[in-house]
Amino acid sequence: MPPLDLKIEKLIYGGEGLGHHNGSTVFVPFVLPEERVEAQPVEQKKKFVRAHLEKILEASAARIAPRCPYFGECGGCDYQHIPYEAQLQYKTEILRETLRRLGRVEWTGPVTVHRSPEWDYRNRAQWKVRALGEGDKKTSHLGIGYFRGNSTALCAVDDCAVLAPSLLNAFQAIRGALARDALRRELREFEAFTSENADGANATLLLTFSFSSFPSRAQELAEKIRSLIPQGESILFFDPARERMELFGPGYIETAVADRKFRVGHFSFFQVNRFLTEELARAVAQDEPGGRLALDLFAGVGLFSVPLAEKFERVIAVESNPAAARDLQTNVRAAAAVDVRDADVERFLEKVKETPDLVVLDPPRAGMARPALDRSLRLAPERITYVSCEPPTLARDLAAMVAANYEITEMHLFDLFPQTFHMETVTRLRRRP
Repeated sequence: MPPLDLKIEKLIYGGEGLGHHNGSTVFVPFVLPEERVEAQPVEQKKKFVRAHLEKILEASAARIAPRCPYFGECGGCDYQHIPYEAQLQYKTEILRETLRRLGRVEWTGPVTVHRSPEWDYRNRAQWKVRALGEGDKKTSHLGIGYFRGNSTALCAVDDCAVLAPSLLNAFQAIRGALARDALRRELREFEAFTSENADGANATLLLTFSFSSFPSRAQELAEKIRSLIPQGESILFFDPARERMELFGPGYIETAVADRKFRVGHFSFFQVNRFLTEELARAVAQDEPGGRLALDLFAGVGLFSVPLAEKFERVIAVESNPAAARDLQTNVRAAAAVDVRDADVERFLEKVKETPDLVVLDPPRAGMARPALDRSLRLAPERITYVSCEPPTLARDLAAMVAANYEITEMHLFDLFPQTFHMETVTRLRRRP
């Protein structure tokens, strides 16, 4: 199919721009509204076409040069060609439209935007390790970086502007060792989480290395990695094919949020923006009026449970991931009001009889399973706070809540992921009389 000449009408969730050509909807990445572009189709369906951006024929006056030389090739960022203020504006518009189009949820009130520093914000990252080159041109040297967009091919990089400084230092240390052939060739993936917060002080790191086969002389290799990354407090080697792992260190680090410390282990989830985590916890928990009972569902390591315990007589924190549940138990130890349940949320809700004052929902990207959502609504809590990282599933679940006699009172957009299309939202609802 020949290239398409089209005008971009708007940005949509997913990082693409939308245009039309001969009756078909066309999706193109790395564009701006009102731009005229030449795009090469790469996927054609009955009702839409996905295309690769070939050329900007008429550029938007708002377009800027991306900071990263890998932008457009690396699959990590979507919006580096857009000024940051405009990124926030587009995300707000996309959130409203997604709620309206997919959930028929018309929110005309304000969306409170919580902005982040544009760069150096990530406290967790995962890098792939592969032989450099492609096909028959692969070399004997290993490169490290991210997958290319919509691909499992390596985009080797030597820098990444969204990483916290301690993460960038760790990445560059491993990259340098790979360039010197000083690390095992079985290495396939490297993940790091840092306790580095907004002030940049006292950073320690969790380091997880995945191998195609478990390394011999693992202790010697761990010592070499400690010499490369002195801040690495806990190191885990993992062979997923054989489900074999070996730990060097305590298995966790502690990270501070306001005046609270949270233990975070190798397989636990924690928010990835080092600047906005405290603000997110405050919006979910500390701004609450409090009450008798709160349910914190999908509680993770207790980021919301701990501050909720200062507002409620009882908090039941539910988490099914065994690693996160262990961290949760430790993190709420000083908060006597918190009762931890290591359980699946849906099964837990089958047994709950009490009516809570508040239910906090922070589900994974797929949103709430419908049986769990229905059970939580049958409890008829006075208030619900829904934390979401995926507007389409948020729209679906909010539609069910509105149909069950709840009304939205606040909506917040936390820009945890600048330069990307991703967004975190906090929606507060209350039950109508």
